[in-house]
Amino acid sequence: MLSILLSRSTIIWLMLVTATLISWSMNEGLGFSNHRIASVAVILIAFFKIFFVMMDFMELRGAPRFLRAIAGTWITVVGTTLCTLFWLGTDPAVQAVWPHINGL
Repeated sequence: MLSILLSRSTIIWLMLVTATLISWSMNEGLGFSNHRIASVAVILIAFFKIFFVMMDFMELRGAPRFLRAIAGTWITVVGTTLCTLFWLGTDPAVQAVWPHINGL
């Protein structure tokens, strides 16, 4: 029974649940007063979770190196792009220059 509780999958699952609770608390306003920082942190936590789901539950950890590299590159590129677009889209200076971002 103890080996089931301490298995890698169980530990990863507990980390994912903890990351979800942290994201939820930031969304509820308990984490940061600055909503831009909290939102970007939630996006980063989501990609942290995606990494562990892909590596452990989709079993890429034992896959050939090039598949792990493709997955890691995808996570990095998409996560960075989303964080950058969100950060720029909520910046008042950018909204003043490009008012169509929020449909103004």
